[in-house]
Amino acid sequence: MEPKASLPSVDAEYLRQQVMALCRIASPTGMTEQSLAYVEQELASLGLPTHRTGKGALLAILSGSVAGPARALAAHVDTLGAMVSYVKPNGRLQLTQLGGYSWNTVEGEYCTVHTFGGREYTGTILLTATSVHVHGDRGTKLERNAETMEVRIDARTDSDDETRALGIGVGDFVSLDPRACLAGEGFIKSRHLDDKAGVACLLGAVRALGARAPRVKTYLFISNFEETGHGAAGALPADTGELVAVDMAAIGEGYQTSDESSVTVCVKDSSGPYDHGLSSRLRHLAEKHGIPYKVDIYRHYGSDASAALRAGGQFRTALIGPGVDASHAFERTHE
Repeated sequence: MEPKASLPSVDAEYLRQQVMALCRIASPTGMTEQSLAYVEQELASLGLPTHRTGKGALLAILSGSVAGPARALAAHVDTLGAMVSYVKPNGRLQLTQLGGYSWNTVEGEYCTVHTFGGREYTGTILLTATSVHVHGDRGTKLERNAETMEVRIDARTDSDDETRALGIGVGDFVSLDPRACLAGEGFIKSRHLDDKAGVACLLGAVRALGARAPRVKTYLFISNFEETGHGAAGALPADTGELVAVDMAAIGEGYQTSDESSVTVCVKDSSGPYDHGLSSRLRHLAEKHGIPYKVDIYRHYGSDASAALRAGGQFRTALIGPGVDASHAFERTHE
């Protein structure tokens, strides 16, 4: 048997710190500047030059030791969230979703309203018929949707005029409380592990490389519009030959093989199959280096790699990521 090649050592504490720090930075898709600036500064501290694309995404370059088509790794800092779509007569807020999630997964969640004027107000996302003492069992039967959910702002307001006087209006972004924490024996619980965990993995990989150069030139692409489906569309350099999206791997009963303690190689999602040769090479690498992995198919999923292909990308693509339970809700993974 061929001996395992030595791998750079990953700093587990650094990885944990980055996951927690990133998850705690509000970055609903469309409002990602603070997260991008954080990653930009972190990459700079690791010695990587970066620049922004026309759409505002972050691109870093690791010089290779040999010539050849470049490789790219993509992860995204944008997350699920909402925007104010209507200031209601009772002073509360109606929302429109950013990204795809079930309304029941945000019921009772703490949130923050980010106003156009720069002020922030905390609040809670509630059903319009929450109190059982007032509504009886009506709330249990009510469908959860944009019309039946509202934000109760933590400010004195009982009318639309009073809410507008606070500086809150249509188009203001609303971020969800991530509830990020370390739990049990090595678990990480937080909203937005999709895909803050993936970004942290890229930072951890760069730190592990240290002064070593990858074999060929490698791009790190930090996307800011993945949740809307066009993050990596038309944004990668022309010399890219391979693109691996590093995103969360969904866990579920019945159809999925992924788990929280393994990396997943996703070989097909809603956009179709990923490149068989590249996916197989990743599987061989995992086996060679003793990395626990699963192979999975996601029926309700898309990635920056599939977005890049739809935009005409002429490169091979694959998708990997850490197993994340309860995706697009109260997520959990293992370090």
